[in-house]
Amino acid sequence: MEPDTPLSPAVRRAITVPLCAGLALVWLFDLVTHYDPQNRWSSWLTLISGPLAAAALLFPARRPSPDWRAGVAALGSLALTVGLCAYAQISGSWGLLETVALLILLPRTARRVTRPVTAVTLSAALAAAVIAMPLRGSAKGDYLQFSFVLTFAVGGVVGLGCYLRLLDSRRARAVISVRHNERLELARDLHDFVAHHVTGIVVQANAALVIQETSPEQIKPLLEGISRAGGETLDSMRRLVRVLREDDHRSARPGELLTELERLVSAFAENGAAAALDVAPEVRGIRLVPEVETSVHRVVQEALTNVRRHAHGSDVVVRLELDRHSGGDRLRGEVRNTAPQTRAAVPTGGRGGFGLVGLRERVEAVEGSLTCGQTADGGWCVSADFPVLAAVEGSSA
Repeated sequence: MEPDTPLSPAVRRAITVPLCAGLALVWLFDLVTHYDPQNRWSSWLTLISGPLAAAALLFPARRPSPDWRAGVAALGSLALTVGLCAYAQISGSWGLLETVALLILLPRTARRVTRPVTAVTLSAALAAAVIAMPLRGSAKGDYLQFSFVLTFAVGGVVGLGCYLRLLDSRRARAVISVRHNERLELARDLHDFVAHHVTGIVVQANAALVIQETSPEQIKPLLEGISRAGGETLDSMRRLVRVLREDDHRSARPGELLTELERLVSAFAENGAAAALDVAPEVRGIRLVPEVETSVHRVVQEALTNVRRHAHGSDVVVRLELDRHSGGDRLRGEVRNTAPQTRAAVPTGGRGGFGLVGLRERVEAVEGSLTCGQTADGGWCVSADFPVLAAVEGSSA
């Protein structure tokens, strides 16, 4: 089971480099301990099995999968233990690097292998391989005491892996719940959107009936408007039924996006924070489908909520601008805040929360994209772009 929040490349390097250095030191310890000037072949098995177990732990590619790595490592270690116990009976062949690598691989397997039965089986095999490893030296004496001690170590790392798996499972259920709530919210919005479009269709159809005898040349533009409104209604329904997430928030009404955003920013500034809304002149003339308007409103609302929660005392700028592209114009909305005056307990942007997860689902459902991240001055930036409708002939857009 992969964690839902992936680590950044910098964090991965910060973890991997010290881990590799530590494992290298452990291997040097094995080399000093088990080096045999007489080149006895069994003494070199430990120096080979340890790096192989570490490779199963550190191999960077997604393939082979975690279950294959755990299975190969466990079976290889058990096979070596059984072989030495049955045929060699040579003491001093227990490697510390192999033990450490398998102990680290064990909680990862318990956490990340998706199928519970497979996770339990592989975890049991790895645990047996670690506990039985000291028996390579001798079936009697002090080596049995090492096996007893390793039993407690195995129990500790298995408990850690199960705890992390439980946290991942809870997070997955929470994400599903948030998606379900957002689906219900947008299902309610769908009624308003369809009613808005259908009302226009009915009005234009009635107008066509009235003027069909007196001004038949005006019927064609009305029919084209009916066709266009019907197509937009179908597009709205197709987009909205794909969206998931969240509950109980005030949506922007169609055609009043800028007014609603001004109200949001003004309400945020009432708490004593400096907030400004910067709207490019060309944005005031564009047309957006209703679900895109509510999505823009939702992005700004969620970003301002995150600033209020996690970046006390920050200055905020909400900016709307139009990006010209060969494939069509895009509306770009950005909420940027400065570094907080006081250190927040949770990083700005709500790491581990579900607000930004819900936003990304909503934005992508209306054919937009969302990015967020820390700025160079220690603040936070949430940026999203959305499709823009072509202007209606004769309109101001």
